[in-house]
Amino acid sequence: MKDKTGTPDIYEDLRHRLITGQFVPGQKLKPDELRGAYNCSINTVREVLLRLSSAGLVGFQDQRGFRARDSSVRHQHELTQMRILLEQEGAVLSMRRGGLAWEARLTAAHHKLSHIESQIALSGQVEPVLDVWCAAEWEFHETLLSDCGSDLMRRTFASIYDQFRQQLVTRERNYGYFPENVAEHQRIVDAALARDEALCRQRIHEHLSRNLLPGAETDAPAARASGAAW
Repeated sequence: MKDKTGTPDIYEDLRHRLITGQFVPGQKLKPDELRGAYNCSINTVREVLLRLSSAGLVGFQDQRGFRARDSSVRHQHELTQMRILLEQEGAVLSMRRGGLAWEARLTAAHHKLSHIESQIALSGQVEPVLDVWCAAEWEFHETLLSDCGSDLMRRTFASIYDQFRQQLVTRERNYGYFPENVAEHQRIVDAALARDEALCRQRIHEHLSRNLLPGAETDAPAARASGAAW
């Protein structure tokens, strides 16, 4: 275990482990074991776990303690709906507000992610590069809406994104990697750089819609291209 004894460090380390598949869905999180692993007080661990519970990554019940959030097809569907809404609106606002610097950041983030995902496609293995891939995946999608002009939107997106990734990134689901990701990310970038709002909304929806329940599509596809509602 890394030498992390401060509350912010412990929180970030546990959050990272929760969204990169290092805990089995529903796994019991025992404060006494975590206290020893992080070399801190049990009160510090409980404080961190309660914060992670508020963030939607940990479940808590009286008399039953803390557990990693269990997987749920319905919950994944609802998170996907919310993520599509936020990412579409944030991307459109960034396209309207962002300039050359935003385009450069988006292109650089996409280049990094594309390289990593191309290597995964060649090797067929996600786990050896899981951390670097997850970090690059977050950087790309966060950059897409980074010039939206709303700190609230970005914070909300970060929270939904973490919960979405926790549901998706499990060993049984190949850690959320899909071979189609490379082409789908490229199409999102192309639409964003072309400043084509309707097409960018559509590409984001296409990229994420595989995580929706069959027959229960979100109401936020490209048809909502008339203007940002945020």
